[in-house]
Amino acid sequence: MVAAEAKLARLLAHPAIWRGRSAVAQPRGLPTGFAALDAELPGGGWPRSGLIEILVARFGSGELSLLLPALAALTRAQCARWCVWVAPPLMPFAPALVARGMVLERVAVVNGAHPLWAFEQTLASGACDAALAWAHRPKPRDIRRLQLAAERGRTLGVLFRPRRAAREASAAVLRLGLEVAGNGVRVTLVKSRSARRGTLDLSW
Repeated sequence: MVAAEAKLARLLAHPAIWRGRSAVAQPRGLPTGFAALDAELPGGGWPRSGLIEILVARFGSGELSLLLPALAALTRAQCARWCVWVAPPLMPFAPALVARGMVLERVAVVNGAHPLWAFEQTLASGACDAALAWAHRPKPRDIRRLQLAAERGRTLGVLFRPRRAAREASAAVLRLGLEVAGNGVRVTLVKSRSARRGTLDLSW
């Protein structure tokens, strides 16, 4: 019995296990650059390791503007690792990134025939602070592999997917819906490890 209880305790201590009404503090997150969003996210920002999904009606509808403040801060850090973009629908416009504070020497773009494989390898490498990828139809097992890779590599992984994917189960630690609203975006918390749910509008 003692051995079984010890085994259960080790299992429940795993970071992938969420316990209802748990009083354990969330790890401190990476500030998003938007105070209202930080207030709604576990840890007060983006997870520093783990996969998040951002669900959009179409790629190029403001998803990067939501992330650039945090990505810029990562590239400016004293011990910055890489920020990698895998299979972006459009090549990043370098002057715009510089204007938002990005250090281009820490940014790499990867294109190829197998973007999900490249994304997984990037997440698990341990050489990146953040990695972004765009995908239309990843399978649930793909999402699980990406989540584990992000945890293993201590990397913030961001997967952009079509909004219809909100109906599907996902192993991602955080899922946000995103739509254009006025001079900014409307963010919907689809899945979070906290009890918070809801919608908020952000202005650029």
